Amino acid sequence: MKRHPALLELSREHHQALKMARQARLAAASGEPERQARLAAELQAWSADALERHFIEEETMLFPRLAQSEHAALAIRALDEHRRLRALSAELAAPDATTLARFAELLEAHVRFEERELFERCQAGLPAIDSAG
Repeated sequence: MKRHPALLELSREHHQALKMARQARLAAASGEPERQARLAAELQAWSADALERHFIEEETMLFPRLAQSEHAALAIRALDEHRRLRALSAELAAPDATTLARFAELLEAHVRFEERELFERCQAGLPAIDSAG
């Protein structure tokens, strides 16, 4: 998908998020508690750093503009998914296969939603998006 320049880095970060979701899904299915614990710790660190920065950028650059448009429901959904992913990330402190699988499922679904719906609406309906916000 061709992306507006202001969305390119966010899309690249989505690619990394899909990799992390895949790793979480594989670890959850492995039945190996040590692998699950290692991946959960890695996911928590990644969530607290890269994912949180990504969320903040979306929440300050994109969502306020969407909230002012006919696509406000997309911003509300994305914010709710951010909240749920933050909560699941905190649950990874005591990891189990179910939590890893839930995190992987929500992260992948969230990225697909943003790429296929939210970013498409941003590009089509919000031509004034620029890197300055």
